[in-house]
Amino acid sequence: MMKVLLAEDEPDVQLIARLSLKKAGFNVVTVSSGIEVLERVTEERPDAILLDWMMPDMDGYETCKRLKADPATASIPVIFLTARVQEAEVARAMALGAVGCIGKPFDALALGRQVLDLLERV
Repeated sequence: MMKVLLAEDEPDVQLIARLSLKKAGFNVVTVSSGIEVLERVTEERPDAILLDWMMPDMDGYETCKRLKADPATASIPVIFLTARVQEAEVARAMALGAVGCIGKPFDALALGRQVLDLLERV
């Protein structure tokens, strides 16, 4: 079973995403900030990280940058879960090393498949 670390600061969105991913067969660990991602990533050893772009304290952009700069976490695929799906934002995410972006609001029934599709490309 693949483990996903889901970073989302909005409780309702976090709940829907977690339930959707679990239904798709993922083991899901949830956190509410980029700082929590950095604190938990080594202990949790996820197969992928879903990052909200806009979070308090440390946004997804900075979190991804730090993950990719650390040899211990650089190879973990990062997928942005964000309302910011304009071409420039997606290009910025990809330049950081993300494997893709899933737009919000997302289709709860399709989220697990979208994540799997992006991970298959890696």
